[in-house]
Order: sequence, then structure tokens, then C-alpha cells
Amino acid sequence: MFEAQLSSPTDWDGWRGTARRLMAAGVAPGQVAWSVEGEGGGHLFGAHALPPPPPGPMPEFRVPRAFIPLAETVILHRDPARFVLLHALLLRLQDEPRLLEVASDADVARLESMARSVRRDQHKMKAFVRFREIADDGRPRFVAWFEPDHHIVEATAPFFQRRFAAMRFTILTPDRCADWDGQAMRFAPGVGRELAPAEDRLEDAWRVYYASIFNPARLKVAMMRSEMPKKYWGNLPEAPLIPALIASSRARTDTMIEKAPTDPKPNRHRPAPVAAAPAPEAGTIAALRADAAGCRACPLWAPATQTVFGEGPDGARVVFVGEQPGDREDLAGRPFVGPAGQLFDRALDELGIDRLKVYVTNAVKHFKFEPRGKLRLHKTPAAGEVRACRPWLERELDLIRPDLVVAMGATAVTSLFGKSMAIGKSRGALLDLPAGPKALVTVHPSYLLRVDDAYKAAEYARFLEDLRLALPFLLDARKAA
Repeated sequence: MFEAQLSSPTDWDGWRGTARRLMAAGVAPGQVAWSVEGEGGGHLFGAHALPPPPPGPMPEFRVPRAFIPLAETVILHRDPARFVLLHALLLRLQDEPRLLEVASDADVARLESMARSVRRDQHKMKAFVRFREIADDGRPRFVAWFEPDHHIVEATAPFFQRRFAAMRFTILTPDRCADWDGQAMRFAPGVGRELAPAEDRLEDAWRVYYASIFNPARLKVAMMRSEMPKKYWGNLPEAPLIPALIASSRARTDTMIEKAPTDPKPNRHRPAPVAAAPAPEAGTIAALRADAAGCRACPLWAPATQTVFGEGPDGARVVFVGEQPGDREDLAGRPFVGPAGQLFDRALDELGIDRLKVYVTNAVKHFKFEPRGKLRLHKTPAAGEVRACRPWLERELDLIRPDLVVAMGATAVTSLFGKSMAIGKSRGALLDLPAGPKALVTVHPSYLLRVDDAYKAAEYARFLEDLRLALPFLLDARKAA
């Protein structure tokens, strides 16, 4: 038995270097006892030092791109077995390079579960850290207490640094403490909860505000308890109000229902009518676009500004299908012109794809949203709305007759295949559509905007790899432009 010691529970570089050394020496995962400096542990009967590195250069070990972000996340888990599991997976990947695609494999499933647990813990930290103001040398400092399930403090602290760059803050936890002084982030050993402040001067005002915006009609107690476990309630100033608000929710909802409804305000975004243009030639995308402008097949047309139809040449070899227009697209009347569209254009440019030579559209042609003050927040189209809009997409494809259709996002996949499909299992391969052309499944560009910063580069690179499969169809000269 060999002993491998890491400098900290999240020593990714140390684990990677040690694992490569062990593999070069032919040491099996079961022959290694992993430990962390200062935490004790080690093998019960003693262990041998690591074998010396082999003579000459270190052998190269190849892994799929997805292994690195997976391992960097799993290393943050609190399970001591994570080091052995990652070593075993790394070894298997040398003979099974596509192993990570086998979701049913026991090792892959366990590590993916650990990674999800870490990401969920990071999400909870971002959601439930509450800062309280204290006096510090005459200047304000904000201190918060949090109890993570895993070793996530150092990996998650940059989120707070970006969000509160101008604010001096400290996050105390039993594992590690993060301190931002406005210039540099520093980390220190964990402390006890007694060092965290109990309350500050703004919390009474916050509780009044929270009670005023609490919507009893949207209350789902089981979901609330799932998403906001009681272990976090001690961090939340509003927590003492929650039981009373839940108890009174039924009566408040009944009162809201009894009130007379009000007429909706007219859509201030709807463009002014313009003089009618000459009718486009029948059997063209322009004629289909004109027909779709008056679509009333589902209720989405009423609050939306206008129908957002596809655009591109009638004979495009590749059609890109998104999910639905967003706020920018709804106002402009063109698909993929907002932040997700800008990222989509960047990907096309990097691959050398001319957007003017492909056709870009959405599965749903009207913007579905929920008003929040002056904002309009995106809402996922319902299954009935997707079905109502599907004939427009089918008619677009019938007219264009592309060689490849790229489905970006779950709504696009459902519309094209007539059923929901897991994107993670379907992407990266050419599939057959019922209507004839090949299909390529990938994520929607908006997903790349939402993903954690730590994974943005890797997920964008994977998106490019998916779209790269479209290049042969654009270069194929068997179909006239």
C-alpha cells in the first residue's frame, strides 16, 4: 500500500500530478491510501512512500475534454473516496476513451452524482449567504455565515468578488473563510458560528419588504422546503416570518381571487401599422413569413410585439433552429439578435460559417414572457404552444429542403422530433429526422450565458465541436445554392 498526501482537501494540481505518477509506475487505485495534510488518516498498518518517477519524460495520458471540469468539481466533494474514484476513472479512460458518455456505468454515475451535489451546494451558497454590516475601523464591512456541505468556499468566492467588487466582505464557514478587502481575496482556516454577527440595522426594513412581496398564490410549500432547507434558515433575516406567511397564504389567496379582475394594459411595444407592401411570391419563405404574421394558433401572439419568423436563403443547406425569440428579438422582429444571438454569431465566425448562407429560425415564433416591473422575463413555452407552432417550422423545412437541421435547446428538439429527448445523450452525433434530413442536437446559446464561469470556456468549446459537424454539409457541392 502506498500513501499519497495532498496539501489540502481541494488540491487539484497535487492530485493530478500524483495520479499521473502512480499511473506511470503501474500502481492500481486500490493500492493507494489518499490523505490530506493536517487531517490525519492514512493507512491503518502504515504505507509506503510513492514510487519514484520512471526514468525519462513522463508518459502522456489522454482524457476527453469533459473529464477535466468533472474532476475539478468532484475534488470539492467531502467524500474521502473521491480521490480513489477519480484515479480509477482516469485509468479506465486510457482504454475506454468514450466512457464518460456511458451514463449507466457505476463509476461515471457516482462521480456525476458527486459533481451535481457540489454544484447544488455552490448554488445554495450563492442563494443563501446573507451579509450583515459591522463597524471596522470606521468603515463598513459586511460579514456572512454559511455552512457548506462540501469544500466549495475557495471555488465559489470569486462569484461574490465579482458581484460585490466595491464592498469589503468576509464569509465565515467551519471549513474556510474568505475575505475581500476591495483589492485582493484572502482565505483563512474555518471558525465557529459565534464569530458571525447576529443582526444588523437594515434587517427590520428587509423583513417588511419581504412580507409585502410574498405572493401566496405562487406558494408551493414542498418545493420551498426542498429548495430552502431549514439548515439555511438561520442565515436568513426573513426566516422567522415564513411560518406565519405560509399559515395565512390560503386566506390571502382567497381574497385575491374575490377581487374583480382588471383589464390588461395595451402592449406598448407593438409597432405602429405601416402601409401594406406588395404580396410576396407564393411558395417562398417571404410568403410564409407574411402568413405567419397573422398566426393566432395559440395565445402567445396577444402579449408579444410581433411574430419573429426565420431568416436566411430559401435554399440554405443548413437550418439552425432555436427555442423561441427573446426580448430583443421580439422588439426587432428578427431571430438571434440578443445576447444569445451575439454568442451564436461569434461561434459561427470562429468556425468560418457565413450566417447569410444559413437559415436561422425558432421552434416557437412568439416571445413568451412574464412581466416583472419594466422587465419581461423569459418563460419556457408549454407543450401545447410548441405543437401549435410546429406547422410553421415544418413548412419552413419543406420549402428550404436542407441537408442538415441543427436543433439548439430542448424546445427545438421536441418540435423537430415530436418528443422530448435528453440533449446530453443526443448531442455530438448525426440523427435522422422523420422528414428526411439529418439532424444535429446541441445546447441553446443562452445556456452558455447561464453556466457557471468555471465551466464557460469548456462548454463553449464543446458547443463549437458540435457545430463543427455542420461544416461538411456547407462544403458539400451536391446541392445548388
